[in-house]
Amino acid sequence: MATEVIAVFDIGKTNKKFFLFDLDFKEVHRDYTYLQPIKDEDGHPTENLTELQNWIKNSFHDILKSKDYKVKAVNFSSYGASLVHLDDMGNVITPLYNYTKPISEEVIAKFYGEYGPEIEFCRETGTTREGMLNSGIQLYWLKKEKPEVFSNIKYSLHLPQYLSYLFTGIPVSEYTSIGCHTALWNYEKQDYHNWVYQEEIHKVLPSIVDTGTSINTNLLGHQIKVGVGIHDSSSALLPYIRSIDKKFLLLSTGTWSIALNPFSKELLTDKDTSSNCINYMRINGESVKAARLFLGNEYDEKIKELAKLFNVSEDHHESVGFNPELYQKLKCNFTHTFKWTSIDVKLPNTLTPMNFDSYEEAYHQLMMELVELQVDRIKRAIGNDEINQLYIDGGFANNEIFVELLAHGFDNMKVKTTDASLGSALGAAIVISNVELDQKFLKNNYALKKHRPLFTN
Repeated sequence: MATEVIAVFDIGKTNKKFFLFDLDFKEVHRDYTYLQPIKDEDGHPTENLTELQNWIKNSFHDILKSKDYKVKAVNFSSYGASLVHLDDMGNVITPLYNYTKPISEEVIAKFYGEYGPEIEFCRETGTTREGMLNSGIQLYWLKKEKPEVFSNIKYSLHLPQYLSYLFTGIPVSEYTSIGCHTALWNYEKQDYHNWVYQEEIHKVLPSIVDTGTSINTNLLGHQIKVGVGIHDSSSALLPYIRSIDKKFLLLSTGTWSIALNPFSKELLTDKDTSSNCINYMRINGESVKAARLFLGNEYDEKIKELAKLFNVSEDHHESVGFNPELYQKLKCNFTHTFKWTSIDVKLPNTLTPMNFDSYEEAYHQLMMELVELQVDRIKRAIGNDEINQLYIDGGFANNEIFVELLAHGFDNMKVKTTDASLGSALGAAIVISNVELDQKFLKNNYALKKHRPLFTN
């Protein structure tokens, strides 16, 4: 008997993943691939869209031919800030421009000169000034710098919706992709920002549909529900929203550490915007207040420095557990030591020289200073909301010292860790299934652990 499954293509910048989940959301199949980037017309690396399409097509056809599985639905999660531009025949007419591609400062300055002031614009749109990472700016750039290309655009699709379009031929927009730091959406008015209408950008943006929308499609003789796609960060948040009945904050850690508050009803303030707070969007169009910290990147830089300083291997930090005595010693005479290379924060006027008795002591000091920054970001994301549950997923959920120090920073909150390795893919499967989740879902699917402090203050 063939297993009924939901198929999900989870497209990251580096790895492209294909999952099958049974109807209880247990993973039953996975396939990974890596696609070598190509270059756009300016020599900047970008996604090989043709190869991505071929891999998706071949992977899906192989599963449809399999006697082991019966595909009931397929959906898509992917990174945001990326647009695919189609002409009136449905042909892709530009490269999938990488959000790291630089844009002329003259274009950026002209944009904010017309639609600023910058701080006010960023507050309204839930963004920071990020160039092409504000994917709406890409459309402005095309219109001003490549008008002949822009004039041939019939539809501009966010990447998740383009993946869906490959299966249905129906162009749509949806909230989570619109709301991920695109500079397209005015969170105060709950509509596209005025600049979108003034520049007539809205004419190439398809109608907005609910993220849970599915389109019944015949694929190789199989009737299958095809989802409209979802932005990966919003997708990773969804299983928590669907299975937790109290307010919570999710700290998603990795290269970027992002504190996500899906319950904030407050609009961003100017101070929030200047402190790297942005908005994401839930599947129903409600805002998610997010505070970002380049935690993982800074951590990696400092681990290399400590390895050289103490003449140990770069992975030595993996063997260091929480030491209460070291912590108390450092806490009693706490001063700042580390100068950050990739985190933009105001440093103390004086930094204490790095004079530690051991690698372990220096590592504890590093973690105390990083967690101090993390606590500040979490407090910004919480704002005035009453939240007493903190969930940590990603790489730092397995770092004993990080979790312990964070729990001390929020001793009024219940701290729990999860292993959400399937994160965005599982969220994409859930959003198209419309199944109610219970409170056991995280325990059964995400290896949920309640943190019990190693010692109390």
